[in-house]
Amino acid sequence: MVLIKGAGDLATGVAHRLKRCGFTIVMTEISKPTTVRRTVAFSQAVYDKEIEVEGIKAVLASKKEDISRIINEGNIPIIVDEKAEIVREIKPDIVIDAIIAKQNLGTHIDEARIVIALGPGFTAGIDCHCVIETKRGHYLGKTIYSGGAIPNTGIPGDIGGHTTERIIRATKDGKILPISRIGDYVQKGDIVAYVDETPIFAEINGIVRGMLQKDIYVFKGMKSGDIDPRCERDNCFTISDKARSIGGGVLEAILYLNNR
Repeated sequence: MVLIKGAGDLATGVAHRLKRCGFTIVMTEISKPTTVRRTVAFSQAVYDKEIEVEGIKAVLASKKEDISRIINEGNIPIIVDEKAEIVREIKPDIVIDAIIAKQNLGTHIDEARIVIALGPGFTAGIDCHCVIETKRGHYLGKTIYSGGAIPNTGIPGDIGGHTTERIIRATKDGKILPISRIGDYVQKGDIVAYVDETPIFAEINGIVRGMLQKDIYVFKGMKSGDIDPRCERDNCFTISDKARSIGGGVLEAILYLNNR
């Protein structure tokens, strides 16, 4: 059994790959996920009760007793458990921290026989057995067994020649009201959402690949969506190259650590 902390789009890429390879998966989430790529994130099950991504379904477990039933039905259970306290109850063989918080929110190396963490904020050999590199570029998906991932720069990865300007950010504190839907084409200067009555404008031309859903509370500067300048609409509804690469790294780490 694998327990994955977090069920955002990168965590979903990991869960999808492991599920296809025959692993039993349980995922935890917070009560109000803020995943912007929610069309390809199992975290959306918290709001919609279930979601299917590329042929694999995740179902919200409203109580712990539902977990076994959902697994037996061939699906992935998602349970709201912000601190992943269920780890102590189900005693998984493998724990994967896929929260992508850029810091360790409580994962420790003795939580399971194999503990893997994604991205910066962890030190392999101290917090976990392996860290997976999550920064786009040459080392994306690399397995690290001593030390940590590349530190967070605060600058999003380059997609189609764009970095910071492709991110849709909240203009103030408040509740978000999306105007553009995921999959919509927008042009620079278009209003893509409001925070209360304050508009958020697109900074580049492209397709809206991610967007928070209505009434999520945001703070000024918070990532609330993203625009893909490559304008390939199918990318909005399929697992990203980044998530697949990270999923491959996790699978490699599990096999390597298990054999070792």
